[in-house]
This record gives sequence, structure tokens and C-alpha cells, in this order.
Amino acid sequence: MAPAERRTARIGCGIVFGFVALVGCSTALTSGSGSDAAIPPETTALPTTVAPTTMPPTTTTAPTTTMPPTTTIAPTTTTTLPINVVEVPVLDPPLAAIGTSSGGEAARVQNRLMELGFWVQSADGDYGLTTRQAVMAFQKYMGFDNPDGKLDEQSAAALTNMDLRPVARANSGTLVEVDKGKQLLFFVIDGRTEFILNASTGNGEAYEEPDQNTPGEIQRGVSLTPSGLHEVNRERPEGWWEGDLGSIYRPKYFVGGVAVHGSNSIPNYPASHGCVRVSVPAMDWVWEAGIMPLDTPVWVHDGA
Repeated sequence: MAPAERRTARIGCGIVFGFVALVGCSTALTSGSGSDAAIPPETTALPTTVAPTTMPPTTTTAPTTTMPPTTTIAPTTTTTLPINVVEVPVLDPPLAAIGTSSGGEAARVQNRLMELGFWVQSADGDYGLTTRQAVMAFQKYMGFDNPDGKLDEQSAAALTNMDLRPVARANSGTLVEVDKGKQLLFFVIDGRTEFILNASTGNGEAYEEPDQNTPGEIQRGVSLTPSGLHEVNRERPEGWWEGDLGSIYRPKYFVGGVAVHGSNSIPNYPASHGCVRVSVPAMDWVWEAGIMPLDTPVWVHDGA
């Protein structure tokens, strides 16, 4: 094509482009060949859907936790003793069964009795009246058969191994307690049993005897020590006194003519007309110690 023709063609194409440029150009591109030929459209491949791979579920096993064994420690139990109970050590070496023999071992027995609260006049090694009375009182407290005041094997072992001081039933106040079941007299001070004496109370039998103070008259009654709460209401401080039914030593009366008094006979059973008998040395100590003044409460009971 000559140059002029080429220019016309371009102009014509330009005019056409103004109205249908997109159509004409598109047609020329799609019907031509060579370098201007249209590139066939790329084939768009359909997406390939890959089937999911089904894996077996993973089983998660909970880890086994080994816990240390739980050790349960038993709680420590602290035993609180009542205020009226006092601990004492067990004796080492143990006491020997000395019967009624005097000497160094008798002094150990006396000291042990005093440590437990059984009144003894002194720890002098002499196995005399007050030591025998104290051993008898201990045997009564323990409930031994035939309390005779002799330190046998049973009594020696019990004295050796006691770890608590004996106690009265009263655990408060200051008073004299008479236990007719045990045939013992206790001095309780501020709730604590401080001293224990061998005693003999009324035998419970009927009596009919001459009145020692009124010739020709007869005293009749029943030998009873009255139970209940009483108090010391009169006393006779010096020596022996002739009661209506016999001699009594330095009495402390607590109900009618019934008194705590000294006597030369304090057996291991109830033997009086109703009074509470203790030994003469013990009654002297009661007066000298001032441990049973007027108005002191006296509690008498049957025990058990």
C-alpha cells in the first residue's frame, strides 16, 4: 500500500475507533494471523478437589499421675489431768516387801507414803504405829483383801508403781471427807487431796450400854455415822474425855455427839458407835496443824 493509503487507513481506523473501537479492533485481532494473531485463551482447569484423607482419630490417653501416698499422722492427744490429780514418778529401785521391819527400806516406804499423801508422823525408818496405819490406809484405798498394815509383795509393788496421787471424791473447796466405803478420812484443800488417814466409822449395829457419865442410865441406839454435809461445831482441845459410850481423844464434833477423835483402836473395819476414829498421833497432828478448825465442812458418804 502506498503511503497515502496507509495514512487513510489509519485515519479510518481511528474514526471507527471512536464509535466501535472495541468491536473493530477486537475483530481484527481475532481474524488476523501472524504476529498480530490472537492468542487462544488459556484453558482454565477445574479445581481438583482432593478427597480428604481420613485418619483414624488420635486417642489421647490421660497421663497417669502417680501421687505420693497420703500419710495420715495420728493426732497427738494431750491429756489434761484434772486439777485435783497429781502425777508422781514410779520408784526405781522398787520397794521391797519388808513386812513390818524397820530400817533404811522402811524409811523409803515412809517417804513414798508421804509422797502419795498418806500421813506418817516421820520418815525415821521406824515401822511403828503411824507407818502401819498409813500402809493400812493405802491397802484400803487400793481395795486389797485383808488390809493389815504389813508391807507384803502386793502392797510393795503397788506403792512402787503408783504414778498418780490418790484422790478423794471432792475436787473443789476445802473440807474433810469421810468415805465410809473405804474407811478413810481425806483432807481436801482448795480442791486437792492433801492428806489421807486410816479411819474407822460406825459399825451399823444396835447397842445397849451403860452411860459412862450418868450412872444407872442406859444408852441405846444404832452405831451409825450419819451421811451428809455437816460442819465442825464444837471441840475439846486437851487430852482424853469421857464420852457417854467411852473415852475419846481431843474430839472435833460435827453432828450431835458424833466426832472425829483419837482412839487406841483403829481396825480395818467399821468398829465405832458412830464417831470417826483416827490414831492418837494423827489427832495430835490435826490440832497442831490447825487443819480442821471450827466451821470446817465435813462430808460423810458411803463411797462407791
